[in-house]
Amino acid sequence: MSSPSLWETLRGPGPRKWFIGAAFSIVLWAWPTWNLVWSVDEPVSWKVLASASLVAFFAAYAVLPMFSRRRDVRTGLVCVAVLLALNGLVILLVGKEALWTWPFLACAIGMTTLPPRVDFALIMALSGISLASELAEGNPEQAFFQPALILSLGFMMSSFARLIRQTTELRAAQTELADAAVAAERSRVARDMHDILGHSLTVIAVKAELAGRLMEATSDSPARDRAVGEISEVQELARGALADVRATVAGYRGVNVLAELAAARTALESAGIQADLPRTVEQVPAKYRELFGWVLREGVTNVVRHSGAVQCRVRLTASTVLVEDDGVGPGPGIPGSGLAGIRERAAIAGGTVSIGASDLGGFRLAVDV
Repeated sequence: MSSPSLWETLRGPGPRKWFIGAAFSIVLWAWPTWNLVWSVDEPVSWKVLASASLVAFFAAYAVLPMFSRRRDVRTGLVCVAVLLALNGLVILLVGKEALWTWPFLACAIGMTTLPPRVDFALIMALSGISLASELAEGNPEQAFFQPALILSLGFMMSSFARLIRQTTELRAAQTELADAAVAAERSRVARDMHDILGHSLTVIAVKAELAGRLMEATSDSPARDRAVGEISEVQELARGALADVRATVAGYRGVNVLAELAAARTALESAGIQADLPRTVEQVPAKYRELFGWVLREGVTNVVRHSGAVQCRVRLTASTVLVEDDGVGPGPGIPGSGLAGIRERAAIAGGTVSIGASDLGGFRLAVDV
């Protein structure tokens, strides 16, 4: 799986709340340092460089923790290295007065995705260095304030970040479990359909075939001929239904005339084309349903993409399928690979393909088997 983009990482309610809090804390606590930088007797170039280092550090403080939240620990380590480098630049330019930025640095480290215990060690190191620097300055009464602030804020944000990551992992696991439950239910339905409905349709087809043979063995009569025809139709319907059940059970809807007729209705309606479609496909023999499905798919696709039609008409019989429209009609160009594929499939089934102008004034695609 590819890593999310910067925009995908930084958008959402979680990062938005972090940015709001970061902006508020920066405005509230950074103001004294800005005054210090611009009030001291230093060259303007130094003031601009110090201000730029502060801007760069606080920009990294606001962005990098959220940037690392959906990435690996290597990215988190790089983000922390950038934060430490920018903070070191600020301290190098501004001096000891810039050590007040370490609580911000501790918060950013706590929120960054890091290996276990690394954030703990870094926050403890910051706190220890802060304590040592305060004691070295001879301020024992103030020595514990900033280290305690670094520890409390850093550990609090670290715990908060771990809770967010655990919640995200829990939601992902819930989604996987839900998908697995859906897949298991689909498997159960497919198994039951195959065991019950598939078996029943198979028995119907076999019984109809046997009844037809028994009737053919009896004496000729109009009633017998009609009964043979009815039994043949029942047999074809059962075979067609059995083929649809097998395709559904296999999890592959396949290309068949029933599925493509439903897809054609949706595609034409979405394109604003009036659809004149048959209501049933029972008249189509099972052995031709895949071929007629391919013809429907190719014909309706061409109508939607190229015809500019207002109306599309589809006709089905036991041996023919017709797709025509009232669009621009056949052009002088070479037929595309879709129509070439239809010709190949029709030839295998012993059928013929005809294309040309339709009675509606547009394009006409017909296959006769």
